[in-house]
Amino acid sequence: MKKIVLALTLMLCGLTFYAQQVKFEEYDLPNGLHVILHQDNSAPVVATTVMYHVGAKDENPDRTGFAHFFEHLLFEGTENIGRGEWFKIVSNNGGQNNATTSDDRTYYYEVFPSNNLELGLWMESERMLHPIINQIGVDTQNEVVKEEKRLRVDNQPYGKILEVVKKDIFKKHPYRWTTIGSMDHLDAATLDEFLAFNKKYYVPNNAILVVAGNIEVDKTKKMIADYFGSIPQGEKIVKNFPTEDPITQTINSKATDPNIQIPAIITAYRTPSFKTRDARVLDMISTYLSDGKSSVLYKKLVDEKKMALQVLAINLSQEDYSTYIVFGLPMGGTTLDQIVAEIDVEIQKIQTDLISENDYQKLQNKFENQFVNSNASIAGIAGNLATFHMLYGDTNLINTEIEIYRSITREEIRDVAKKYLNANQRLVLEYLPESK
Repeated sequence: MKKIVLALTLMLCGLTFYAQQVKFEEYDLPNGLHVILHQDNSAPVVATTVMYHVGAKDENPDRTGFAHFFEHLLFEGTENIGRGEWFKIVSNNGGQNNATTSDDRTYYYEVFPSNNLELGLWMESERMLHPIINQIGVDTQNEVVKEEKRLRVDNQPYGKILEVVKKDIFKKHPYRWTTIGSMDHLDAATLDEFLAFNKKYYVPNNAILVVAGNIEVDKTKKMIADYFGSIPQGEKIVKNFPTEDPITQTINSKATDPNIQIPAIITAYRTPSFKTRDARVLDMISTYLSDGKSSVLYKKLVDEKKMALQVLAINLSQEDYSTYIVFGLPMGGTTLDQIVAEIDVEIQKIQTDLISENDYQKLQNKFENQFVNSNASIAGIAGNLATFHMLYGDTNLINTEIEIYRSITREEIRDVAKKYLNANQRLVLEYLPESK
């Protein structure tokens, strides 16, 4: 019986590993558009996605918010799609769509029944080649973005923490402003500035097209050539962002928020690009510290000592730099300094002692689970293929990144914590209720 169970276990493990391998084909069109195809005929769905290598960091410091604004603006319509018709076309054809913007890229996607593949390709080619950018659309989306900022930032408790952290952590690099940017900058922008932004960044040689799902590869290639091949190549984009000086002594800062009653304490560290091995080690450290109710900080500060209502450690990874943020909400008479002291004790333990074998295995299990889930849908696969190619420079990380996490040792966890998570290398931010 034991041999049978072992054989079944090995077989299932083999099937799981096989299921995680994402096969893809990639090539470039003459105009510079990079194309990635992933065929999966297990379900009659297809994702058509385009990622542009433009985000908040590509903006003029006096015109922040442009990249996010374009995420909205380019749903206004095209020469062949009427104003306000984009979402109707998608929903009427059984699809769903959305877009997201980060500091590093802007991403558009549709998921359709596979018999509407050509529709998805046509719509994204329309967005790239024939967008209508006029004052009516700019004014309309200006109000939409302002409402989003009011909802998600201005009137959201603790909504401006990231804005303050970025401003204090970054002094030279454009990561120093938030993705949503400044409404004053958007108000002051002219239509010509919006047109120039589109002309510079929304070009095929600054984009990746991913088609994933129930496709016939040869037919898909022909459709891609038909719809995207004639789009003119844009000027070469040169990215040369300034380098930050190291943080060598604690930065102390305070900010107020009219939407909160309980103060918060934040410690933040500038850490390396998500392309580095160290960034992945920091992912594991943040998971060890605060992922779930059995994590070190939650168990100690929330469950056992009743010192905090919430505690989080987040490795906010980005293309050029990352920001490692630890956040705590005190409970009762606990002071902000006491929260910092207790968190520092646990970080110092990681810096001096190896985490237990049991905790290390729990980390490995969590990252295995995240890896499987990230590729569990056609939309997820499409997004990962685009991201790994554009931002990491290695499309096949969709299959191999888990091997990096598997190879991280307990000794590396200790050494990376010692390298980056030190008191003289951080911001300490007191985030306080605004006085009446």
